[in-house]
Amino acid sequence: MDQQALTEAASRLSKAGIEGAVREARMLWRAAMPRRYTDHDDISNGTMLSRFESLVARRIAREPMSHLVGYRDFYKHRFRVTADVLDPRPETETLVLAALGRPFDRVLDLGTGSGAIILSVLADRPEATGLGTDLSEAALTVARDNRDRLDLTRQAEFAVSDWYDAVMGRFDLIVSNPPYIAVNEMEDLAPELSFEPRMALTDEADGLSAYRKIIRGAPAHLEPGGALMVEVGATQAEDVTALFKEAGFTEITRHPDLDGRNRVISGRFIA
Repeated sequence: MDQQALTEAASRLSKAGIEGAVREARMLWRAAMPRRYTDHDDISNGTMLSRFESLVARRIAREPMSHLVGYRDFYKHRFRVTADVLDPRPETETLVLAALGRPFDRVLDLGTGSGAIILSVLADRPEATGLGTDLSEAALTVARDNRDRLDLTRQAEFAVSDWYDAVMGRFDLIVSNPPYIAVNEMEDLAPELSFEPRMALTDEADGLSAYRKIIRGAPAHLEPGGALMVEVGATQAEDVTALFKEAGFTEITRHPDLDGRNRVISGRFIA
């Protein structure tokens, strides 16, 4: 390990406003290391150092760390992440925990992205099966890769669908982390988010469009007594709760994340 290169990189990252600069510099160093024994000549010919410098420059430009190292640790597993999917965030684990607090045999994940939510849930419920849908085929390629890496091929299926358009049958549980950022809030987001798929972040409207479609369409795809759970933004709990009530859901509950913010809204539908 080149301590001087690490120290200089950490200093540059810190000056660029990157929190945890020393830790991130070490992560980027590991990402630059050769993956195979036969590639270790790279260390002596300078290729590795060049790779490291390139990764540091990209991080200073605020490209997400997950894109640079190729993964994100989420809940109990490590998921492959690319620019084609939303970077799974710790607060979304609230949705996973809420889902695992209910009995279910069949789960539907709308807007699955990397598959982190449905795969985390199914990995803890080996007898359950599920379907993850997304409008992006590129995102589903990442999700399928994550499924195969976690050996969940028997349990999880993925399909292209615009919300419920290609979904058949009924489920005990529907989960979703939809695009909920209002279009007029996009310019105020952290710079890292500009590297993530825009369609996974905003509905190009008031931030509630996806909830209207998901909540109103859920009863036709839920078994009697089944549950719907959605992640929400920091100011959306009241509006989304109202949509649950309008659609006839009962036992509507708000689930806080570790910071105490209302992060997930859930409800049951009794046909």
